[in-house]
Amino acid sequence: MRQLVYDVAMTLDHFVAHEDGSLDGFLSEGEHVADYSRRLQGYDTVVMGRGTYEYGYRHGLKPGARVYPHMRHYIFSTTLRLGPEAQVEVVNRDAISVLQALKQEGGTDIYLCGAGGFAGYLLDHALVDRLVVKLNPVIFGRGIRAFGESRRDVDLGLVSSRTYTNGVVLLVYDVRYPSRGLHSRGSG
Repeated sequence: MRQLVYDVAMTLDHFVAHEDGSLDGFLSEGEHVADYSRRLQGYDTVVMGRGTYEYGYRHGLKPGARVYPHMRHYIFSTTLRLGPEAQVEVVNRDAISVLQALKQEGGTDIYLCGAGGFAGYLLDHALVDRLVVKLNPVIFGRGIRAFGESRRDVDLGLVSSRTYTNGVVLLVYDVRYPSRGLHSRGSG
């Protein structure tokens, strides 16, 4: 079965973007960027929410175009409308069953791209299998949290770590869902 991998840049205070969705402050040059580009080649499918997809419009992405040319794209949204010529599939139905089906298909791991609300929703439903964090040496103070409003307890098993000379730390974790299920952090 394919894994759903949340491969994300994060601040030391656990934000994946500023409140407006911008990424100013993350280190955009260095060995970690080349490693990320190489990892992207290992995915054949990307999933994201509407906000993440539309963020690309600010940087020249045309509605309906692929962000990553070699990947199948699934954009989860009940409001996004694209024409029949779109190179991406907009999914406006049950995200859980669609992702469960995608994970059962053949192919490489699935890249979960973007900001925290959708990632938190998928974490709450025990669908995120691996977490790849590019921990940047910066603190935003506020912004978009890595897992939105999720309150799911999970255990993480460290797979690997690497420290780059520019201060970015790459952390790879397997996500382990405790059998006690969904409950608030800090509850007993």
